[in-house]
Amino acid sequence: MEEKFILTKKAGIYGMIGNLFLLLIKAIVGFISHSQAMIADSFNSAGDIFASLMTFIGNKIASIPHDEDHNLGHGKAEYIFSMFISLSMILVSAKLLYDSIFTLFLGSSIKFSWFLVVICIITIITKLFLFIYTRYAYQKHPNILLEATMKDHRNDCVITTFTLFSVLLTLIHIYWFDSIVGIGISLWICYTGVKIFIESYNVLMDISVDDKTKHLILDIAHTFPEIQKVDDIVSTPVGNRYLVFLTIELDGSMSTFESHELADQLENTINGLDKIYKTVVHVEPI
Repeated sequence: MEEKFILTKKAGIYGMIGNLFLLLIKAIVGFISHSQAMIADSFNSAGDIFASLMTFIGNKIASIPHDEDHNLGHGKAEYIFSMFISLSMILVSAKLLYDSIFTLFLGSSIKFSWFLVVICIITIITKLFLFIYTRYAYQKHPNILLEATMKDHRNDCVITTFTLFSVLLTLIHIYWFDSIVGIGISLWICYTGVKIFIESYNVLMDISVDDKTKHLILDIAHTFPEIQKVDDIVSTPVGNRYLVFLTIELDGSMSTFESHELADQLENTINGLDKIYKTVVHVEPI
């Protein structure tokens, strides 16, 4: 199995374990201290378990090699399941925005408790480790599942950090800070979720390869003096890479063997680009 799939699998497993741990301690402390805020936060951890589960399942499906029914593999599963994660982020942001506006106008019921401080610190440390590992995996092998999971861990780190500040500020009777920060963070999470959703949607709708990669392909083609013109570049996503179809014009006097040998060389060179899954070159004699 490719290292990319192994790292993404580990990120999903570590996320489920870490978030399950947070769910348990938040629920226990919430019920013992009768803190509705902490009980509600435990449901947020349940949502994070869902996100990690989506990462694990999406990666497992995407790692299945191509077969007779799926000639180009199962790479688009990454984008289907990252879309689920983005939707969960948007729902969480909507709930947080509602709660923040509600408490801003009606007053916050947050009260200082050392239990809350300890849980916030444990959550920040746990989420920080999960974020660092997922970012490490994403930097080695970028894919949208790791990106979505990484941003989810980062968001939780920021949210809990500001929650900790809010709890500490209640010691000096400042209660409005929690609501203002909550509104800002909810809008930020919603923006992140929408951005991931659009990226996933574009791939599922077969968006073309980016202009930078197109120019790299043209530059490679222009290194072959026999190629008189590149007629067309058509591409379709395959997971986080692209299948590229290229039409080139060659001198009609070239033999079939020579033209196909050149096409093979061009295909192999373009296949060396990071974003290319496979290249198919069509020769047009003129």
